[in-house]
Amino acid sequence: MITVLLVDDEPLVRQGMHMIMEAEPDLSVVGEAGDGAAALAQTRRLRPDVVCMDVRMPEVDGIRATELVLGLPDPPKVLVITTFEHDEYVHDALAVGASGFLLKRATADQLVQAVRTVATGDSLLFPAAVRDLARPRASTTRYDGPALTPRESEVLALVATGRSNAEIAGELYVGVETVRTHVASVLAKLGARDRTQAVVIAYTTGLVAI
Repeated sequence: MITVLLVDDEPLVRQGMHMIMEAEPDLSVVGEAGDGAAALAQTRRLRPDVVCMDVRMPEVDGIRATELVLGLPDPPKVLVITTFEHDEYVHDALAVGASGFLLKRATADQLVQAVRTVATGDSLLFPAAVRDLARPRASTTRYDGPALTPRESEVLALVATGRSNAEIAGELYVGVETVRTHVASVLAKLGARDRTQAVVIAYTTGLVAI
């Protein structure tokens, strides 16, 4: 069961997402919050697997709330919910560690699938959209961390296309566990929380070309 906390300053939006998720056998909404401060308190108390975080909220916005939530021990995944696809807030939220984003006009099926995708962390949510968000800042900084091996660079490039571990394993003719090891090494070297943050770092530093 994937447990979910809904964070949005509009009660009707929370109610709609709540109804959609509770209709799924593998999703359970454990709480709601109307602002970033409440999101942090609820996350501490409820320990959800996924936080659906509105990016634009009064007082504590979604970016700061994402930072605070991800700073907790054993933090949840954060799925940013936004009205605008190319919102600077969304890029900033991904840069601080959000695992993906979804538009408020998305369908019920897209919402459910997005929650499942970020919960498992095995593939990148909407890879083309992540690339487009990172494009304006591509190669603005240099990567000065530990060097990636040629195989790690290859795996990172495939992660950026949205391929899952199983798909990468099939393409490179290696085992899934080998891919997991490479992905874990890439995340550690880049100082990334998950695949999404690794790809954002890769684009902005030129490790992966856009």
